[in-house]
Amino acid sequence: MNREKFTIWIDADACPKAVRSIVFRAAFRLDLQVRIVANCHIPAPATSRIKCIRVEAGPDVADKYIIDAVSAGDIVITADIPLANEVVRAGALAIDIRGQLYSDDNIGQRSAIRDLLHDLREEGMRLGGPKPFGQKDKQRFAATFDRTVTKRIRELENETALSGGDE
Repeated sequence: MNREKFTIWIDADACPKAVRSIVFRAAFRLDLQVRIVANCHIPAPATSRIKCIRVEAGPDVADKYIIDAVSAGDIVITADIPLANEVVRAGALAIDIRGQLYSDDNIGQRSAIRDLLHDLREEGMRLGGPKPFGQKDKQRFAATFDRTVTKRIRELENETALSGGDE
């Protein structure tokens, strides 16, 4: 089966090292393509399977790169809700760093909450940020990521079987 039919993208500017490590281990174990997009140097294993793409600093530059490069069926790891929305609309899968799979069913609600919190901050309300990334978040991410990658690989295997294995 050709696993190069999908790529795992990491919006790495705010991605915890623990999440990247989980993705790197899967890339080695399952022979997957990973692209890390960030506006600074992100350490990654030296392998042709994992490529780092450094973009210019600036708001949403990494997001725009991913949006332009992502294909249907790819998997994107991001905490950025607007990026996740664009990715889902493009037919790709998006996973939050805390393990929630974004979907058409939940992305609208997540966007509305994000916008409300932004508006409250603009009005001067002091809101606490997200809680620190912890062990339970890492476990949730690992479980969701594993399920999502396994499902995607099975879909490709089924496509290959249906087409007679010519791919």
